[in-house]
Amino acid sequence: MASCRKTREARFVLKDLIALTKPRLLRLNVFAALGGFLVASKWDIDFLLLIWALIGSTLTIASATVINNYWDRELDLKMERTKDRALPTGRMQPGTVLAYGIVLGVVGLAVLFLLVNSLSGWLGLLGWFVYIVIYTMWLKRTSTWSTSVGGISGAMPPVIGYCAVTNEVDAGAWILFALLFLWQPAHFWSLAIRRVEEYREAGFPLLPVVKGIKRTKLQMIPYIVLLLPASIMFYTYGYVGIYFLIISVVVGLLWLVHTLRGTGAKDTEKWAKTNFLISVNYLMVIFIVMILNTTGS
Repeated sequence: MASCRKTREARFVLKDLIALTKPRLLRLNVFAALGGFLVASKWDIDFLLLIWALIGSTLTIASATVINNYWDRELDLKMERTKDRALPTGRMQPGTVLAYGIVLGVVGLAVLFLLVNSLSGWLGLLGWFVYIVIYTMWLKRTSTWSTSVGGISGAMPPVIGYCAVTNEVDAGAWILFALLFLWQPAHFWSLAIRRVEEYREAGFPLLPVVKGIKRTKLQMIPYIVLLLPASIMFYTYGYVGIYFLIISVVVGLLWLVHTLRGTGAKDTEKWAKTNFLISVNYLMVIFIVMILNTTGS
């Protein structure tokens, strides 16, 4: 009986350790890193380098999300969406979680610096620093700019994957950065609109809390509009083929049309939920097509 209880407890601890890395967010970012790597390699793949790049990226991103959980533990108690996490409920101790996050970061960055290349390591460190220090510790609690500035860290994974192959920041790296940076605000604000009262109660000064839902809907529009020329530039510079150009523009226009309709939507909850799902699928679609339609494939 005692051994069964210990096994069950270990399973719950493992579940919490995984949950602290925010697996859904982690998977999306690792997929973006994979996309950047495959686009740069044009299917002439160094599989060992790919494995190290993905391991380093995964651990570095996981470190940032774990430390984010540590720093937000008291505010998470105030939100329905987060109050059952391991720290707010007391299932794990803050010191343990912080140590876990630091170890993940040290190992992840060491892999990037030593087994990939120094450029990927510095990019990983920059993304980690922006997410933890600039976004989590500072802007998330003080400014509506938190979402936009935090987008710098969210745009790093595909750039890390890309630079793991090229070892330089060229036009392709900048366009990949632009695609992820521009995608994030409209994606996150769709969620924030749905949870606006929770964020207000917790004291997070997000755009829909401070400026209102209508203003937030309008501010999404320029970000999505700018995704279109970013996609076109990726084709123009010769990184991807015509199928990427067509599909990325079409799905971008579909997202833009739905966002524009949101300015007059009567059921904001339903609109925001759909817009959020469109944003997730937009990213998945363009990266899948990007991988399949690189100029070397």
